[in-house]
Amino acid sequence: MAGSLNKVLLIGRLGADPEIKQMVNGKSVARLSLATSQSWKDKNTGEKKEKTEWHRIVVFNEGLVNVVQQYLKKGAQIYVEGQLSTRKWKDEQSGQDKYSTEIIIQGYNSSLTMLGGGNSGSSIQNDKSQNAPKGIEEIPQSSNDLDDDIPF
Repeated sequence: MAGSLNKVLLIGRLGADPEIKQMVNGKSVARLSLATSQSWKDKNTGEKKEKTEWHRIVVFNEGLVNVVQQYLKKGAQIYVEGQLSTRKWKDEQSGQDKYSTEIIIQGYNSSLTMLGGGNSGSSIQNDKSQNAPKGIEEIPQSSNDLDDDIPF
């Protein structure tokens, strides 16, 4: 359809170490749980409020999966660009259809940037001509740990 766009931009922290799985075709996939937070002051009480949203990130590019596995840990701050995708699956226990919405990092229009503080950052992008990460360098990770329970 002309005139449509499916693009997601997020900056957040990993709520757990990345999960690396093997697909049926033998390729690896990385699953990330990303927390984004919003804070504000309550107008009536002056109390600081915060709301955290959890996002499922799925990385299909083999080169990016290797970088995720090597460099990303719980608490790491990252910037991702990807596409929203909702998939349908059947709950084995109840037999009911379930839906999961994920941010997919795959193809030339996706990227993942490790944010290490200051102006340093490493951008890893998928290129149309080659499926290899660009600009890979180790970035010191923040020592902030997220103690939130991940709902998935």
